[in-house]
Amino acid sequence: MNWISDDMLPVIFLGLMGAAMLLYAILDGYDLGIGMLMIGQPEQHRDRMIAAIGPFWDANETWLVLGVGVLLVAFPAAHGLVLTTLYLPVSLMLAGLILRGVSFDFRAKVNARHKRLWDGLFWFGSLLTSLMQGYMLGQYIVGFDNSPYALLFSWVSALCVSFAYVLIGACWLIHKTSDDLQIKAVRWASFGLVVTAVGLLLVSLTNPLASTEIYNKWFSWPETLLLLPLPLGTVALLWLMRKHLQKMPYENDRLNWMPFVLCIAVFVLAFTGLAYSFYPYIVPLQLTVWQAASAPESLRVVLIGCAVVLPAIFCYTALSYWIFRGKSTALSYM
Repeated sequence: MNWISDDMLPVIFLGLMGAAMLLYAILDGYDLGIGMLMIGQPEQHRDRMIAAIGPFWDANETWLVLGVGVLLVAFPAAHGLVLTTLYLPVSLMLAGLILRGVSFDFRAKVNARHKRLWDGLFWFGSLLTSLMQGYMLGQYIVGFDNSPYALLFSWVSALCVSFAYVLIGACWLIHKTSDDLQIKAVRWASFGLVVTAVGLLLVSLTNPLASTEIYNKWFSWPETLLLLPLPLGTVALLWLMRKHLQKMPYENDRLNWMPFVLCIAVFVLAFTGLAYSFYPYIVPLQLTVWQAASAPESLRVVLIGCAVVLPAIFCYTALSYWIFRGKSTALSYM
């Protein structure tokens, strides 16, 4: 690893952390969304929804552990500042994740009378986790400001991120289920698409206004022209998703994967826009990646570990999706 310069090491780890968080938002985002959609559904639908995420959800959360681990090891100064500022929402998010894990296992072990209770707690854990992640994203965008406007924006961000998870969760159900549940998922996705589009618009308007520096990065010539594909591409993807949802389900269930793929593309473009806005800061307008980074010697050692661990995570994640490809089958604990 000596061929990598000291200045490049923090940038590499920033890229690793960003990729882990993006993969988490996509992969755990859809099972959080499905968890929020379970409320009020009949038992057979709830079982099928659980079956659609059962083989994957533990592996999906690995990316959150990796992202936070990179933040702690590679950027300890930023880790301390961010988690100190967001102590309460982080604690509530962890409580939601724990509640989801407990509920997921207990629903399989209790009698029929108590199953609905644990399904309700799984829904609540999913909702709490999603809201706290959206709130933290909003706080990050406004630079951890506690003014009334910033707090209002953070809570709006919490709702919009939750609906973005509902959107991608519904798109996953369109791909993994059939019949009545798939038709419901199309309706859920259509509604989630509208709220997600509104959320993206609000973030796009607020982000440049967060600071003069970010405004100049987006609205200086020729940067504006070069960045134009990001908003135009997002609008095009949302429009294309809407057109597909209006026509679904197709004959023979063809293209059932298309809404999910389009939703992933929207997530990627939105994340790219945020990454561009805040780079090279890891804490907006407070700490750059170089100021927050650990010693180069430590980063080189950790990078060797990442070179071993990351391929393993990719391989077992890809294997699980390959083994459990196709429509989810009826849920069974035997």
